[in-house]
Amino acid sequence: MGMFSKFTKLRKNKSFNYSPRYYDDKGEGSPYKLEHRFDKFRSTAHTTRGLKNKINNAVDDMKVVGDRNLKIRMLVIIAVLVLIFLYIIDFELSIFFPK
Repeated sequence: MGMFSKFTKLRKNKSFNYSPRYYDDKGEGSPYKLEHRFDKFRSTAHTTRGLKNKINNAVDDMKVVGDRNLKIRMLVIIAVLVLIFLYIIDFELSIFFPK
């Protein structure tokens, strides 16, 4: 084998320094990295393990003040859906009012 090793030895693969044609690296990271568009805005997208970290993230999310209009809109939608549900099951609202 020593005599034929010069002919049977595998060559190293060629390596190329490829850069995409229309990609300008302005500190934005690799164009080949796959991540969701809104991952940098989500607190749940980061890999934090452990019960303590999950509880701390939940408490931090509760401290964030949301949009007031969104809260009012959500309450109106829930109220309408509850009233529709009560109408479907023929709930008697007169039990809440004294005679």
